Amino acid sequence: MKNKTGLILEGGGMRGAFTAGVLDAFIENNIEFDNCIGVSAGACHACSYLSKQHKRAFNTNVDYLKDKRYCSLYSLIKTGDLFGAEFIYDEIPNKLNKFDYETFDKRKTKFEVVVTNCKSGKPEYVEIKDIKKDIIYVRASSSLPFVSRMVKINNKEFLDGGLTDSVPLTYYLKNKIDKVVVVLTRPYGYRKNKSKYTRLIKKVYKKYPNLQKALGERYIKYNETMDKIDSLEKEGKIYVIRPSKKLDIGRIEKSREKLEAAYKEGYNIAKDNLKHLTDFLK
Repeated sequence: MKNKTGLILEGGGMRGAFTAGVLDAFIENNIEFDNCIGVSAGACHACSYLSKQHKRAFNTNVDYLKDKRYCSLYSLIKTGDLFGAEFIYDEIPNKLNKFDYETFDKRKTKFEVVVTNCKSGKPEYVEIKDIKKDIIYVRASSSLPFVSRMVKINNKEFLDGGLTDSVPLTYYLKNKIDKVVVVLTRPYGYRKNKSKYTRLIKKVYKKYPNLQKALGERYIKYNETMDKIDSLEKEGKIYVIRPSKKLDIGRIEKSREKLEAAYKEGYNIAKDNLKHLTDFLK
């Protein structure tokens, strides 16, 4: 029986420019997977990868940096979202940088995103079938705490999937994905610290005790996942692509030059790894 392959895309806000570079190298070299799961920014960039639109993920990240509808205090005050949801998930894909729905619909890859259920404080894994209808789950996966409204879907409220499962490796292993490739946006050895915003979490999400708990324990789960990734990578059981050093960009970065540098690093690292990667996927 043929091995099942899976691609995991970590989030990280504007650090996702690195991921966009990796994915463009994959598009150029026809590297495809049976399964793909994205978290937050990783979910967004996965869409352009699966529609095979080279450079689109990067361009949608940087072309609107100066547009107040994209990411600004104006957007936060006017809409309740720092990243303007209507602009990003409607205006851009349907008018400004059109999304190739037809190619996406023809994909063979099963595509999922991770969202956080605000009531349960648990991650949920949602398959994206009809992107026009299901784009709301991609938006939910990318809705950062404190600076985004909760996204209501079928009477449930959701936020960023990275709050509860930043890198869903355990989920893939449980689902018997044999050959797993993980794209991270932090360098080797990175670990999270305990949140400094405990009081703010309790104040903002006082009606959501399970979400409070999840946010408070996020660093523990993340670090455990990184330990597992490092161990399995050393054993040759998974393949990891990550930045060689800390990316010089903030979670909400406005410098096109810095984002281009992160993109190029992702692209070049992926290109340098192509032979080893294709051998691993056999």
